[in-house]
Amino acid sequence: MKPLFICYEKCTTCQKAKKWLEENGVEYDLRPIKEQNPTAEELRAWQKQSGLPLRKFFNTSGMLYREMNLKDKLSAMTDEEMLSLLSTDGMLVKRPLLITENTAIPGFKADAWEAALK
Repeated sequence: MKPLFICYEKCTTCQKAKKWLEENGVEYDLRPIKEQNPTAEELRAWQKQSGLPLRKFFNTSGMLYREMNLKDKLSAMTDEEMLSLLSTDGMLVKRPLLITENTAIPGFKADAWEAALK
């Protein structure tokens, strides 16, 4: 299975990650996050795979996150409420996302991606 690379084309971190994948000869399936927002079911599965708290899947530097004042609201939300909210708009989801058979990594850190792709 090729890893799934979920990104937003205009995001500079996504562009860096894409370049890294290409420079390292990694074949991947590309999915644009704005046009094909992850579903709550996908996000639930990826969160379990990652072992990370669901909060780590929020794009905390995004305009929508700030406009919705989520910094103050997330602590009062259940996981189901967070999943439901994340699945409404791809701009709320931290990107890029790398999904492999064994893990899901929100954000780009070359060393973590390299370890996941070995």
